[in-house]
Amino acid sequence: MREVLAQAAFQLFLERGFERTTVDDIVARAGVGRRSFFRYFPSKEDVVFPDHERCLAEMTEFLAAVDDGDPVGAVCDAARIVLRMYAADPEFSVQRYRLTREVPGLRTYELSVVRRYEQTLAGHLRGRFGADGDGELRAEVIAASVVAAHNNGLRLWLRSGGAGDPEAAVDHALDLVRDVWERPAEPSPALEKQAGKRAGKQAGKRAGNRAEDPVPAGGFTTGSGDSEVIVMVAAKGTPMWRVVQQIEAAVGES
Repeated sequence: MREVLAQAAFQLFLERGFERTTVDDIVARAGVGRRSFFRYFPSKEDVVFPDHERCLAEMTEFLAAVDDGDPVGAVCDAARIVLRMYAADPEFSVQRYRLTREVPGLRTYELSVVRRYEQTLAGHLRGRFGADGDGELRAEVIAASVVAAHNNGLRLWLRSGGAGDPEAAVDHALDLVRDVWERPAEPSPALEKQAGKRAGKQAGKRAGNRAEDPVPAGGFTTGSGDSEVIVMVAAKGTPMWRVVQQIEAAVGES
């Protein structure tokens, strides 16, 4: 019945347009009552995406059963479940893609569906990385990367009218995600810069603490004759009288 209703709805959407088609029109075309429609679909928008609930449940079940050894690979494989759902009926998938491009409300609805997939992937990764420190951030970023890579490859196939192998583009995009996130983590330039600032502040603090001790100023000379230069080195906070004393001593020695 779900498939019958979805097929009737899409026939009408193509004939009349999405906005001009009502639920009454759909049930009349399908030969069922309104109660039958709402038993399967909460709204007219839901009939455009009749298979996502089942696909989301399959993804959740898959992630619950995978090995913990390769979390990034697991969420990439989970994304391929969505791809197979689209590839199972190319004609319907292409029609849906074109329809969602034309109707802003359907595009918004589709984004909410995509977000549910992303949250499912991120939830699995949080269980592996933990929610402390960068674990949660890492989970969210990887999940978003996987969804973006999957959708990029999928839409290339849909824009072609469903021609060719949809897995090729998606596999290539997901391989890029794995190349990035399965490497050992390296500090980013921004983090290195922050670390450098912290080290500088700590060094300054240590120097300030040392300045409180009675460290005498010191100096050395370089050159010879009239071109001789005197260079003084003094700890911050050294009393001026001690600096002058050291300068006078150095001048006298030279």
